[in-house]
Amino acid sequence: QVQLVESGGGLVQAGESLKLSCAASGGGVFSISDMGWYRQAPGKQRELVARITRGGRTIYAEPVKGRFTISRDNAKNTVYLQMSSLKPEDTAVYYCNAQKAWDGYWGQGTQVTVSS
Repeated sequence: QVQLVESGGGLVQAGESLKLSCAASGGGVFSISDMGWYRQAPGKQRELVARITRGGRTIYAEPVKGRFTISRDNAKNTVYLQMSSLKPEDTAVYYCNAQKAWDGYWGQGTQVTVSS
């Protein structure tokens, strides 16, 4: 069983930056393939923000391209999300996701609030 713990959320003003971290632990962490970040705003569905493969290939949702950067440290089993030029519409709970074979795992979420 894989456990994911996110950190780094908070309250910032528009235009500022935040960096989220997600550390994976438990059995089989070295078998984790893709990791990613999703977010869910109030009244909306959870949506993809960015994903990264074990080899470092990345994909981004259109709204965050050019502003967010996902990275990964396989030795530390940790994935990061550097968020810059934050906008009020980025306000959401951000969730870490990890895929291992056919199983998907989720963190508990971390709140990001961007004030205008």
